[in-house]
Amino acid sequence: MSLRADLAIIASWIQPGASVLDLGCGDGTLLKYLRDQLGVSGYGLEISERNLEVCVEEQLNVIQADLNAGLNDYFSSNSFDYVVMSQTLQATAHPDLLIDEMLRVGHEGIVTFPNMAHWRARAQLGFGGYMPVTKSLPNQWYNTPNVHLCTLRDFEQLCRARGIQILQRTVVDHTHSRSSLLMSLFPNLFGEIAIYRFSRKVKN
Repeated sequence: MSLRADLAIIASWIQPGASVLDLGCGDGTLLKYLRDQLGVSGYGLEISERNLEVCVEEQLNVIQADLNAGLNDYFSSNSFDYVVMSQTLQATAHPDLLIDEMLRVGHEGIVTFPNMAHWRARAQLGFGGYMPVTKSLPNQWYNTPNVHLCTLRDFEQLCRARGIQILQRTVVDHTHSRSSLLMSLFPNLFGEIAIYRFSRKVKN
């Protein structure tokens, strides 16, 4: 089973046999891969009934839940090794609080999100004077599910304010291909989708 590149990067950051919670797991593609290829035990949270049906058919552990309501009703602290949220952070009501919840429930968090500072988005806003519409941000301002768009620098500033340590970072383009040289040198300018792995800072 092959994964698109961003999910393959996430999978490469997860240790075999670990426990994983996938927030907004969609049709369970990542969970199924982790279970079948890495022996991971996992749960998914998903709101779409159609996606839930696919997950159940694949015999995945999945709960229908709205991430905006938090995780307190479902999981106690330190229940998982990793908590993953792919392309969902920007669509939640309180992403800062959800990041805190990820690190309450899991030892490490992994998120992906579209980068609002990509050069195409900057050009459309700076020169065109309108909200960007790009391949990684395809909706108009009035019908987008994204309510809290951010940049790499925004996310890293949030991590510093929250006492969160960034363990790994990479960026990919809208096709979810791996980074180019320009993306590696100037990730906040050329990266369309950001991928971060993080944890709480260890207190001395």
